[in-house]
Amino acid sequence: MRAHDSRRYHGGPRMTLSRRSLLAATTAAGALTATAAAPAPAHGGPPGRGGRGLRTGFEQLADGGYRVLAGQKVGVVTNPTGVTRDVRHIVDVMHADRRVDLRAVFGPEHGFRGTAQAGGSEGRYDDPATGLPVYDTYLTSGRELADIFTESGVDTVVFDIQDAGARFYTYIWTLYDCMEAASLAGKRFVVLDRPNPLTGREALGPVLHKEFATFVGREPISQAHGMTVAELAGLFNGEFLARPVELETVRMTGWRRDDFYDASGLPWVPPSPNMPTPETAVVYAGTCLFEGTNLSEGRGTTRPFELIGAEGVDHAWAAAANGLRLKGVRFREAYFAPSFSKFAGVTVGGVQVHVHDREVFDPVRTGIGLLVTARQVWPGFAWREDHWIDKLTGSTRVRTMIDAGATTDEVVAGWRAELSAFRRTRREYLLYR
Repeated sequence: MRAHDSRRYHGGPRMTLSRRSLLAATTAAGALTATAAAPAPAHGGPPGRGGRGLRTGFEQLADGGYRVLAGQKVGVVTNPTGVTRDVRHIVDVMHADRRVDLRAVFGPEHGFRGTAQAGGSEGRYDDPATGLPVYDTYLTSGRELADIFTESGVDTVVFDIQDAGARFYTYIWTLYDCMEAASLAGKRFVVLDRPNPLTGREALGPVLHKEFATFVGREPISQAHGMTVAELAGLFNGEFLARPVELETVRMTGWRRDDFYDASGLPWVPPSPNMPTPETAVVYAGTCLFEGTNLSEGRGTTRPFELIGAEGVDHAWAAAANGLRLKGVRFREAYFAPSFSKFAGVTVGGVQVHVHDREVFDPVRTGIGLLVTARQVWPGFAWREDHWIDKLTGSTRVRTMIDAGATTDEVVAGWRAELSAFRRTRREYLLYR
């Protein structure tokens, strides 16, 4: 935690509080404001599985009559996942509601309406459905992004995007960059929460070393963070932002930390073109590491991040991977021809990852085990020349240990101390118990 910070927040006198104390106060205020009204579920539908009736941050916001946004000119950072449970986009819903003064939309990677592939965005345009100006935030940060917020004329920036639970999934760094820019521009920031599809049980994997910071990891958090976007916003504000933003979070109700996505009763909208199902998200935090190798990570197939392979790989890899006896997962010898990306149009051999018990499955350990065995059985194995694997894992450790012949257990043990330290910090920002 950094030094103490003196700030004024809505509905109260000026107070001098630690960042964490201030965060707890403002977060609680945001949650209470959003839930004070009796529910009037205009955007309702079937409750979450188990009868708990999960309601997203947006549903809580709407049920409270949008009072958190009263008197504010509003801009929304979102993408196709920002939908109600009856799959209407929240931008369309708010634009049609007189209680919200919606002025702008800010699109991340893949764009607001989701028309761009990985590494792309939609640019600046006016949304045909609403007429609202849509600004491109992808690969924009700091003062440049702050100037975009200023140009838009909004007072409050709202964030509502479904995350995938992994450090290198870029939407959480869009959140970080937008929080930083909103602070620079003097804008208020509101985060509408959604479930972590990996559950929120625990943090897993190596922690980013700051010298490896990129857009797939700005700050030292673990590879699978086990947090919701609202919890991450609190962590970013309390630990990492040099100038904290005026932050409010609108929590979910009915979500428990051990819930997978299908317990929510919510529709799954792919957050990006290669995240087609919640099952993809379950493995992604580990198998995305193959982006840092010369093997295909399944992009261009119907099972991205579940199918992994390369030309010349055969049955030996599945046998070696199954020999690790990793919990909750089995590996099938598989052959596939990606339609784009690595090995486009070429039939390659490899494995399909079959998670048979997600309760005990560890995606990060599984990803490491697959890297270790791929290097052992396939002479053609190579890291990408730009050492992208170091950006994904957050240091040189994983690459250099595997090159030195380390086992899966030895590689995983290498990050134990830093992960324990991150887990202690993380606990202070959890909103759901």
